[in-house]
Amino acid sequence: MWLPLHTFCLRSRTGCRGSFVAALLRRPRHIHANVSPFSHSAGRSAQACKALLYRTHGDPSRVVQLEDVDISPVGTKDVLVKVLAAPVNPSDMNMIQGTYAILPDLPAVGGNEGVAEVIEVGSQVKSLKAGDWVIPKDAGLGTWRTEAVLAEDDVISLPNDIPLLSAATLGVNPCTAFRMLSDFEDLKPGDSVIQNAANSGVGQAVIQIAAARGINTINVIRDRPEFTQLSDRLMGMGASHVIKEETLRRPEIKELFKTCPKPKLALNGVGGKSATELLRHLQVGGSMVTYGGMSKQPVTVPVSALIFKDVKVRGFWVTQWKRDHSHDGRAFRTMLDELCSLIQQGKLTAPACTEVGLQEYRKALDAAMQPFTSTKQVLIM
Repeated sequence: MWLPLHTFCLRSRTGCRGSFVAALLRRPRHIHANVSPFSHSAGRSAQACKALLYRTHGDPSRVVQLEDVDISPVGTKDVLVKVLAAPVNPSDMNMIQGTYAILPDLPAVGGNEGVAEVIEVGSQVKSLKAGDWVIPKDAGLGTWRTEAVLAEDDVISLPNDIPLLSAATLGVNPCTAFRMLSDFEDLKPGDSVIQNAANSGVGQAVIQIAAARGINTINVIRDRPEFTQLSDRLMGMGASHVIKEETLRRPEIKELFKTCPKPKLALNGVGGKSATELLRHLQVGGSMVTYGGMSKQPVTVPVSALIFKDVKVRGFWVTQWKRDHSHDGRAFRTMLDELCSLIQQGKLTAPACTEVGLQEYRKALDAAMQPFTSTKQVLIM
């Protein structure tokens, strides 16, 4: 459920700051949740919504259940929202499995990303009105549900004339791609970026944002039966080159670098040998930024890359970036405005998505766990 962070305890793997919501949710199948201590005045009377709830960590297809959840009245600084669409991301699955860096108290509702429409606003709400589209400012609101009462400060508005799937998938992957292309190297038109996991949500956003900036992308994907079709799709998005992982270790990679400069920036969403190969092709002084580890293998850095090329090895987590900039919302607002402008210009599209009704959530969860997944599962409420 979308729970304000005041009441939805996100804890690190080593501890937790409270259990207010967990106590509220330790009840039978019909659940009273999202009773925010900041909602003092009553708007409409309490009503129920549908939510995908999990009470224990484990296999998402086994532990997630569709349940009824009561939502609280709308307080003076709250908004009632109707969730329109919410994707199933790897981080959502990791949270349910209990392996992510931050975990909510249990029971909890899945989902960290999505778009909702404002239905009603409290009397002191200034920045939002009925009909506005909003997305979460931070992880942990629990977006896999049909409705929620949220604090005004927990969401941020988007233009409601962009495609629904673009709005629903905007808050995580495009923001990750935008920040990595902006914050680690001073990239100019004509420069190059190399990335693995190029067909992922982040990878597709990197291709499109880089293309809009005139930056070359060298996109590495695993070999698969439909490699040619996938390569054509990525090229159609603006990819400069699409290659198989084994090509990084072959002589023909030298031919590629005759047509574009060696990359200043490498983006690693895989880890293991794939990350090591990216490092080998960086310019002297370049940076490799790790944002994911799909292979579940550690990143190994050759000593020669550190000594003779002085490469920089960094990490990035968009959740931490959002929290670091939460005191001043201008940076987040500016980034969203730029991304929405690209969407409106047709330069940034949503990743390939499969729309799944909430009642068929098990199909979405099962599909999201499959290897070589080329489409993102999106729950339509």
